Amino acid sequence: MLALAVLAGALGWFYRAPIAGYAATGAAFGARTACACRYVAGRDLNDCEKDFEPGMGAVFLSDDPDTRTVTAWVPLLASDTARYVEGYGCVLDRWEG
Repeated sequence: MLALAVLAGALGWFYRAPIAGYAATGAAFGARTACACRYVAGRDLNDCEKDFEPGMGAVFLSDDPDTRTVTAWVPLLASDTARYVEGYGCVLDRWEG
């Protein structure tokens, strides 16, 4: 049992960078897609989850209508926010200059 726990820990440590990269990509994709769905297309946020690719069940969404932002996150791994900008559509906050 101890050997199995050590093996699982070693594999988790070894694959931590790829897993974090996939989580960051999923959060960014989710935030951008849901923002466009919500503030460009005018759909309900719950309806926007239908636009997600298969396997994105770990990405969660929240929106703030006052600031016209959508935040997507993968628990404990990644988070990203997209903001609706008039004339540009939805942009990820971290890419704004």
